[in-house]
Amino acid sequence: MKLSNRILNRTLLQRQHLLDRTTLTVPELCEHLIGLQAQDMLPPFVALWSRTADFDPETVSKGLDDRSLVRITLMRGTIHLVTPPDALRIAPHIQPELEKVPFRKGFNFGAMVGLDPEEVRAHGEALLGDEPMSAADMRARAAELYPDRDAGAVLQAWLYQLPVLQTPPRGRWGDSSRPVWSRVEPWLGALLDPAYPLEELLLRYLRAFGPATTMDMQTWSKLTGMKPAVTRLGDRVRTYTDERGRTLYDAADAELADPDLPAPVRFLGWYDNAILSHQDRTRIVPDGAAPPLRAFAAQVSPILVDGYLSGIYKVFTTAKIARLRISPNSDWTPADRAAIEAEAHALLAFLEPDRTPQVEILDTGADLRP
Repeated sequence: MKLSNRILNRTLLQRQHLLDRTTLTVPELCEHLIGLQAQDMLPPFVALWSRTADFDPETVSKGLDDRSLVRITLMRGTIHLVTPPDALRIAPHIQPELEKVPFRKGFNFGAMVGLDPEEVRAHGEALLGDEPMSAADMRARAAELYPDRDAGAVLQAWLYQLPVLQTPPRGRWGDSSRPVWSRVEPWLGALLDPAYPLEELLLRYLRAFGPATTMDMQTWSKLTGMKPAVTRLGDRVRTYTDERGRTLYDAADAELADPDLPAPVRFLGWYDNAILSHQDRTRIVPDGAAPPLRAFAAQVSPILVDGYLSGIYKVFTTAKIARLRISPNSDWTPADRAAIEAEAHALLAFLEPDRTPQVEILDTGADLRP
């Protein structure tokens, strides 16, 4: 069966809970989506606000404090907000790939080349121990141990080599404190689970992001061995083709969405996984051309109109005013503009309730900077 781009679009949005806001709890949604992109403090909150009904951001803060939620380096080497069971079972798949990064010539201009990886790891394990430590303290110790190397590079090497997570207060609602790191097992009081099968992880990916190609799965995870893992799933998956004739895999019990379903305007956070988790992003990004990652790094975020990335926005604040500036990627109808303005005001009411809101829709392709 051949699937149109429109079917793939609506199916992705439905599985991402971007068509109708869900009543799932935060941990339930985190498990369904296999984590929320959380490289910075704000994006997971925007992701949850866009996907859940009556979202209370304090639920995330409380979850981080009581350790029912954690911020950990996982897919694509980036921080994700996940449940403890997912931290323990996904990290063993990701960790071997992360550990290769620091000793490559391209890592920090070769800053770690020539050092013994096992010696570096042993120093990191002894340093971090069972108690959390700030990145600043770890960097200072790195400078003592390796005075002829860049201390920041040594710190980054440890953070790749060791299964670690970020502890509160960073990640709480409104808190962008500097990172404090802990090894995963002491923080959660449980051992990593290396027995969790890769194929089970990929089946979950399909239920949240599918149907998808094996290259989509690899783009999402930065892991290899996709095809053998999918083969092991046997009749638990079914196959389709896309408009270009490529094979798409899907969970056999998953349903496709009606391509005629309406898709409301949605504001996402920067680096949202709905945008970044396929090699071929045309199911949500027209022509596959999302803003470059360096734009996301400047806290530029996507807007979905009729289910597709159709503009970008950024919030600028002063003592009294919150300005949400929008740059369209295409021409919008009056109805689109009205829906975008309404959703923008709702987002500002969530993000900046104590500031006067201002929404500005600029000319197509305009620079977001004031």
